[in-house]
Amino acid sequence: MLVALFPGQGSLRPGMGLPWRDHPSARIIDEISDVSSVDVRRLVEDAPLEELVRTDNAQLATFALSAMIADALSPLEADLAIGHSLGEHSALHFAGILDLPGATRLVVERGRAMAAASAEAPGTLVAVLGASDEVLAAALERHPDVVIANENAPGQTVLAGSFPAIEALRADAKDLGLRKVLPLEVGGAFHSPLMAPALPALRAALEAAEFAEGRIPVVANVDATAHRGGSQWVELLAAQLTSTVRFSSSVAGLSGSPLDFIEIGPGGVLAGLIKRIRSDATARSVGVPDDLVDEEE
Repeated sequence: MLVALFPGQGSLRPGMGLPWRDHPSARIIDEISDVSSVDVRRLVEDAPLEELVRTDNAQLATFALSAMIADALSPLEADLAIGHSLGEHSALHFAGILDLPGATRLVVERGRAMAAASAEAPGTLVAVLGASDEVLAAALERHPDVVIANENAPGQTVLAGSFPAIEALRADAKDLGLRKVLPLEVGGAFHSPLMAPALPALRAALEAAEFAEGRIPVVANVDATAHRGGSQWVELLAAQLTSTVRFSSSVAGLSGSPLDFIEIGPGGVLAGLIKRIRSDATARSVGVPDDLVDEEE
């Protein structure tokens, strides 16, 4: 079974669009720019880090890169798609559940709403590495204002909270048995209750969107379950805003053998996580044009 993976905004770095500048599929970037009224080509080629990490910019740029690379891989006959956070919108577009203009408009509204929520309720994310489930659960019991944002892989979890809550956790990390707590360069406390102010605007955009049946299922972040297209995605995507991204569970719960994963988008982070989640799977990443040669071979 071939599973297409789509990364979230945490995989983005400045200049990731430059290798694709002259590729025919770069036209997708220009189409997304037209729909969004944002110069996305400049974002993915020339924007400095401080501009790129702003969540509205980062989400649109990540989506655009994934959509472009998916076009370069076409036709790719995957059986299933999984997106990580923002990548869920890329997965829905790849699956034919959202068309390119519809997915672009949703990403724009999601990014704007989350940026506004981050200004209203500031917060951040940290990655916790090497902690057991038991140690992590005990730490969160001591710090109830911190929640799990992303279940990425065994021994790799991302936590979200306000700046004071995260700083209190980090100050207490040694006593809690948390050996590595690493700050992430993000614009807010994503997938936590602090994102609730973004929900009204996002829900309005979701209810206005058209979700087709699609050609393959997409595994939802919130329940780690594969869903076909249709209006059920209004609730699934709305819930994702303040809920844990269950990426590890989504991958671990897949049946079928052999399992082959292909990450479509910048960074190659998800392909690395797959190797920690499923020892019986293969994973590769397509992030630059040279990776396309490997696919053809």
